Amino acid sequence: MSSIRKVLVISGVVFLLGTALIGFDSSSAQQMPPNPATTPTPAPPPVTTPTPPIEEDEGIINIDTEVVNVLFTAQDRKRRLLTSLQRSDVRILENGKPQEVIEFARKVDLPLSLTILIDTSASQERTLPQEKDAAKSFLESVVRPEKDEVAIVSFTGDATLEQGMTSNVARLRRAIDRVQFNPPSGYIGVGVVAGTPPVSGRNRATAGSTAIWDALWVTSEEVLGPSPDKTRRAIVLLTDGVNTYGSKKMKDAIDASLKAEAVIYSIGIGDNFYDGVNKGALRKVSENTGGKAFFPRDEGELRQAFKQIQEEMRSQYLIVYEPLNQERDGTYRKIEIEVANSQLAREKVRLTHREGYFAKSGSKNK
Repeated sequence: MSSIRKVLVISGVVFLLGTALIGFDSSSAQQMPPNPATTPTPAPPPVTTPTPPIEEDEGIINIDTEVVNVLFTAQDRKRRLLTSLQRSDVRILENGKPQEVIEFARKVDLPLSLTILIDTSASQERTLPQEKDAAKSFLESVVRPEKDEVAIVSFTGDATLEQGMTSNVARLRRAIDRVQFNPPSGYIGVGVVAGTPPVSGRNRATAGSTAIWDALWVTSEEVLGPSPDKTRRAIVLLTDGVNTYGSKKMKDAIDASLKAEAVIYSIGIGDNFYDGVNKGALRKVSENTGGKAFFPRDEGELRQAFKQIQEEMRSQYLIVYEPLNQERDGTYRKIEIEVANSQLAREKVRLTHREGYFAKSGSKNK
């Protein structure tokens, strides 16, 4: 092995470090004998320590178990929102069994993924202009650019994506402006159709019909499902709640919303020339997903309903727990959040949250 010489010039003094190299050839040492006066004492070889592995995504905890995130709101007996609950004030149960909470926090700043779902069937002919105006005012007060995203979907027998997810309020306003009542062929008004509509097949079946559960299902699956993690997902549904068509049932719509972790806020509004408003159906689909149903009687109450939805979405708490049942069996698990504080219980504090979730399916390694 030939010698390697490294020359360092420090304050004009030249140090020859060849003798410090491991494996220095003895023959080379004879050709250039060391000068005791100028050759430094060889330094010991450096001690090599193992390099710790680099952790990716620092600050994000990756665990090999499932956790469940549940957003909820709290109201007193006068329906005022409570914003000062502590972790010890509530307890959470899954299928009747208490669970250990690993995180509890008030969440007022989570990004929002929202869809406004607008019924444009014949029952909405008279109320649609007021609905559109209230929806545009709602957007302007709720959407935070670069943080929240909103989609606009209209529906009769079929659902139409008027505007995909965006934080651009101008685009959303234009999309709402495009939403129009499209009467079936032969429609005269107030529910009267003259003659037989010149349509056939599926088009004839969907003309003038209302497929609420289909619209909720496809919105949950295809519009909100792909939304980023760690966002609040919600649907604001404007309809009379009278489903007259479609392949999906109410349970299908609720299940799809639960899988997408989307809360449904229903605004029941319609035309009394038809069947009025199905309050029971709208309450059920909303309460099962952790939302509420509103039944405004005029434009002022309609705007107030939108305002309450906005306030509620900004006043939520987040509970995170690791379920005792870690089986990935795809089963439905019932969630209950109870008031543990005796004083709050006496004050009849009401907690609103989704009523359950579906466990994931398959192996953890998939």
